[in-house]
Amino acid sequence: MAAKPGFLTAWPWRMLGSFKYVVLAPWIAHSIYSWVTKPEEKRDLTNFLILPILLWRWVHNQIWISLSRFQTARSKHKIVNKGIEFEQVDREENWDDQILLYGLGFYLFNQYVSGVTHLPMWRTDGMFLTIFLHMGPVEFLYYWLHRALHHHYLYSRYHSHHHSSIATEPITSVIHPFLEILSYFALFVIPQLGMLFTGTLSLWALIFYVTYIDFMNNLGHCNFELVPNWVFKIFPPLKYLMYTPSFHSLHHTQFRTNYSLFMPLYDYLYGTVDKSSDALYEKSLKGKKEILQVVYLTHPTSMDSIYHLRLGLAFLASKPFRKNYWYLLIIKPLTYLFVILTWVFGSTFIMESIKLDKLRIETWALPRFSFHYYLSRHRNSINNMIEKAILEADSEGVKVMSLGLYNQSEELNGNGKLYLQKYPKLKLRLVDGTALASAVVLNCYIPQGTETVIMRGQVSKASYVIALRLCQKGIKVATVCKSEYQQLKGQLPTNLCSNLVLSDNYDAKVWLVGDGITNEEQERAPKGACFISTSQFPVKNLRKDCFYHTTPAMRVPKNLENMHACENWLPRRVMSAWRVAGIIHALEGWNSHECGLEMLDPDRVWNAALQHGFLPHTYPQFNSPTKLG
Repeated sequence: MAAKPGFLTAWPWRMLGSFKYVVLAPWIAHSIYSWVTKPEEKRDLTNFLILPILLWRWVHNQIWISLSRFQTARSKHKIVNKGIEFEQVDREENWDDQILLYGLGFYLFNQYVSGVTHLPMWRTDGMFLTIFLHMGPVEFLYYWLHRALHHHYLYSRYHSHHHSSIATEPITSVIHPFLEILSYFALFVIPQLGMLFTGTLSLWALIFYVTYIDFMNNLGHCNFELVPNWVFKIFPPLKYLMYTPSFHSLHHTQFRTNYSLFMPLYDYLYGTVDKSSDALYEKSLKGKKEILQVVYLTHPTSMDSIYHLRLGLAFLASKPFRKNYWYLLIIKPLTYLFVILTWVFGSTFIMESIKLDKLRIETWALPRFSFHYYLSRHRNSINNMIEKAILEADSEGVKVMSLGLYNQSEELNGNGKLYLQKYPKLKLRLVDGTALASAVVLNCYIPQGTETVIMRGQVSKASYVIALRLCQKGIKVATVCKSEYQQLKGQLPTNLCSNLVLSDNYDAKVWLVGDGITNEEQERAPKGACFISTSQFPVKNLRKDCFYHTTPAMRVPKNLENMHACENWLPRRVMSAWRVAGIIHALEGWNSHECGLEMLDPDRVWNAALQHGFLPHTYPQFNSPTKLG
């Protein structure tokens, strides 16, 4: 909100929350009903196309959001090198409110204003009139309205809400209080009213003008320079007719310059052009390559997870992942299309870029989903993609790469051992994060006073390390599966095997769970049991009378910048232990690998993580571990 919210700051449907789209439901229903029931000669195509136009605006804006996030993560042409935080994502979550407002305006105009029904598809004279009215009245009036909004009284009550974002995203352009958006709406309707009064209004003119406004708004706030210099050399006057992202970014950093809507002409006329505009444009266009030190290699999980990625839907990415949103079920065909496209054309892509002091960290994602890793016929292709990513990172001078989720599975590559055997002279260090993941479980998740734990699911490198440490502490580790018992016994020192038990019951209150546990086994756990995942994937929350820990994770330090998306199912600003392990490895400058059979000391990694400001996100349990009743 603005510093001192003024009159009509809040949007009228704010209380409806995610149900705000119901305000359009009567109009959409009437539009479809009229189209279906009326004779062909009386059908109003204009009224029927309002909904597709609104959907196009939503898709157009989403394309810009994804493009901007992708480019600012990987491109050297980023303009404002400042991070975005969850506060900004929450503030800008209502970016689609202006689409609802324009939709209501279109429907009302079509219903009650003479001359807005049964429009022709195209009128050339109307198109030229739109261009003339925008370049003149709209740009001129906006310039002075914008300057007025920077007066202390109006700025503190309205426009400061927009300027809360220093590092902008495309949809920052439409984040304004309700009354301010109404004032812009009144300006943008001028060309449409001009065409209406002159009888030159057409459908394509409406679509073109709305798309032009969205395109230029998104362009100015995308925070990376993409307008090539040659366009201004071919047509020099374009400098006064079209702004660039760097031109408008100065308005968000300097505040009292570059007030124009889309045409810098009026800033030049009235002397409000920032003197550094040209220099910043050249600097941003040239770009600056930052040194990359750490890469976290992950992959999407379920098919719906593509919408939860940072490059997907921002409001979903900023919340912990969960399945079965009703609107994702509606667009299931589009989801399948994305899966096919990633399979055919996909290659490893940069998903996120964050900073911890001087350490630059990127998240790379393989375009493969969890189900691909279960299929043996895909293993060679997945390993080839991981290998290619490792070699690319090594050539770029990356110090550490940590393998996330199934990219380090035993069945796929032996926890990364395959790549060390193939490339023994790798300069970068490969990290599987086992030591830190085990340390988080041992120090935070095992309740105080525990005497026996039951181990279920697949035996992993992490579960072996945890079992070893528990046996060393005199805690009994029980398993009900003979093959798992034999597998663990074969790896434990002989003097500790007495603490490993082959049990025939499920009475233990603490369950260490790997991949593959069944629902039936969960049902056999006693009431109040504590389920602790030793895998990178969480245990399915089946029992309401039991406690479920998240996967091993740590809360990131306050000085970690630009983390504004949740990592899968984890809460905000919480990072999986496997991902944190790679960062700690780089911060400490350790020269050894941690993958395959190579192992770091869990206590050493744990203490290093705490020293660098990482804390367990279950912090109260860290101080006073839960006692089971």
